[in-house]
Amino acid sequence: MNAALASIVSASTSSFQSRLALQAEILALRHQLNVLHRSADARRQLRISDRVLWVWLSRLWPNWRSALLIVKPETVIHWYRQGFRFYWRWKSRHVGRPDTAREIRELIRKMRLSNPTWGALRVHGELLKQGIDVSQSMVPKHMLRSRKPPCQSWRAPSSL
Repeated sequence: MNAALASIVSASTSSFQSRLALQAEILALRHQLNVLHRSADARRQLRISDRVLWVWLSRLWPNWRSALLIVKPETVIHWYRQGFRFYWRWKSRHVGRPDTAREIRELIRKMRLSNPTWGALRVHGELLKQGIDVSQSMVPKHMLRSRKPPCQSWRAPSSL
């Protein structure tokens, strides 16, 4: 009896709704029926396209919660927020300083091998003289390290 009364009330209230709201409700209900027919087991399998449809409906149709039966409205809001986070994570994935060109790295190494007594400051100065504008802190990162251990600045005690 309650189901019949509910359908009569919904039919009478639908006559006062706009045509766009009725079409949105029909779309939502038909979509839910398709999902129920598509998934035979008790656990409904929602695809990404189903989630996108519900997020889209929630943004465009103010009364979307009344037609939602297969998932909770909080779940649709979670999908929307998850999509928002995914979009901005994708949008800002390239952050930071760009990589140094390979030719500049090779030039720094070649200058270091040709002039082993030069430090990073001198190599940086020579690069600036050639018109290559790089930061001073970048030069030591790309210089080759010497393979020999540093010489001792103190003397070992002689035999007594």
